[in-house]
Order: sequence, then C-alpha cells, then structure tokens
Amino acid sequence: MGQKVNPIGLRLGINKTWSSRWFAKSNKFADLLKEDMLIRRYIGIRLQKASISSVGIDRTAKKIIVNIFTARPGIVIGKKGEEVERLKEELQQITQKEVYINIREIKRPEIDAQLVAENIAHQIERRISFKRAMKKSISSAVKMGIQGIKIKCGGRLGGSEIARTAEMKEGRIPLHTLRADIDYATSLAKTTYGIIGIKVWIFKGMIIKVEKQQEN
Repeated sequence: MGQKVNPIGLRLGINKTWSSRWFAKSNKFADLLKEDMLIRRYIGIRLQKASISSVGIDRTAKKIIVNIFTARPGIVIGKKGEEVERLKEELQQITQKEVYINIREIKRPEIDAQLVAENIAHQIERRISFKRAMKKSISSAVKMGIQGIKIKCGGRLGGSEIARTAEMKEGRIPLHTLRADIDYATSLAKTTYGIIGIKVWIFKGMIIKVEKQQEN
C-alpha cells in the first residue's frame, strides 16, 4: 500500500492531520469543501512568488481562520501589513464571511517537500538541467539533517521526443512504516515542449508517542 497511495493520506489520523479542520452537516459539506478549494486556489495564484507551502483552514460558526505557511512572510504581509489586509478583504468578498489570516513562517524551506518540488519546477522552467536541479535540492536537504529524500521527474525531460521518468534518491524512504514522518508533494513545470511533473518524498524521522501510565 505504501507504494500506491499518497503518503500523507495514508498517515491521516496517525501522525498527520487534515489541512481543513471543521465539521459540517451533510447538506452543507460540499459547499464548504468547494469554498476551501476556492480559497486555496486564489491564494496560490495571488501569492505565487511568496513560497507558499500549504494553507490550513479552520472554521467556526461565522468565521474562517486561514493559516498560511510560507518561507517568505514579508511578501505575504507587505509594507505595514497592507498586503495581508488587502488579501483579507478579497477573501471576505469571495466567501461573504468574516476571515482571519495567520502567517506561519517556514524556517527550513530546504526540507519542505512542496517548496522543494516548486523550486525544481521553477529551475526547469528557466531551462536549467533537471539533473542539476534535482542534485542541488538533494544536497541542500541532506545538509539540513534529513534521513532520506527521493525526487522523481516525468515528462519530455531535456526536450526529448519520448516522455520518460528520472529518479534520484538519498538515504531511505520507509513508505510502508506508518510511524515514519514522510512529507510528500507534487508540482508542475510548464515548459515549451510540454508539462513535466515533479514528485518529492522527504523522510524526517520516526514519530514515536510514549504513553505514560499513571500508577493507581
């Protein structure tokens, strides 16, 4: 199973949590889910250069709390908080609800799978060799002390006529071990000769919860 499903989806409720944390009745669930997708898509387009890793959404009865995880908080906040206020107003117009925005800084972007995948995609779009981009990302991640990383690129690599896949790996990636903390992400590089897909797996170590038994 570890080879065939999304590593994050497989670990939900074990050592990963949902990016949208709210509860709704069955007649409202689809509308709120669509609203979450609109918010994420809008933030992704609006803040393309802000190195957004993920967007977490919490809901209460009348308000939406949006947590933006970014490696460049200064771009999201803007001068004197102008950009955040503008984004807040735009999201309120889209959802017609009260919106609060929290900015969470990612201090080590080299070991964030989404940011690594997007960085490789940007390099391929700038006509940098995919092998060079992959090697550079792997060496940067290993220097930060991670236990394993795997990167896979697929498509017309190097402008070749026939699409193929290329993979590079360092360390170990135990996909079948549920207690393994594995970060996974995908990205697309839109080149003149077609779209190249990038997948990144990063193994950050084991998560072992120690339960303390209270003596009666």
